[in-house]
Amino acid sequence: MDELAKALIQYNISISSVESFTVGNFAAMLGSIPGISKVYRGSLVTYQSETKERLLGISHDIIKKYGVVSKETASLMCINGKQILNSDICVSFTGNAGPEAMEGKPVGLVYIGILYEGVNIYELNLKGSRTEIQQQAIDFVIKKLIEKVKVN
Repeated sequence: MDELAKALIQYNISISSVESFTVGNFAAMLGSIPGISKVYRGSLVTYQSETKERLLGISHDIIKKYGVVSKETASLMCINGKQILNSDICVSFTGNAGPEAMEGKPVGLVYIGILYEGVNIYELNLKGSRTEIQQQAIDFVIKKLIEKVKVN
């Protein structure tokens, strides 16, 4: 996370996040970096479907049709989060960290959205405990963001 924070500050690229199954862990890690307030706009933890609808404006019909664990929801989470938090980058995390299948989707199925010069959605099938799945998703985002920011 230190490398990502350093690059964001160096290039003056603002960042925000919208988290579901990671319950604010990405935000907590990012927010613990000294000096990050120069570029870190904030985060929304939208754990329940109703919260995604109310705070992010994701329609009930989209969630009903595709589920909260979907590329469609991940995409709208980062698009709407970017607008709400007014940042250059917005990342979103939605998935199933367990302990059992949800919406007929297996434990470890994760969708990550990164909105920076376009929207990229990543589907991951992760293994491990709830905490391990959350951390693997966060580690994936950190790596992807470092790649994207340093290319800039």
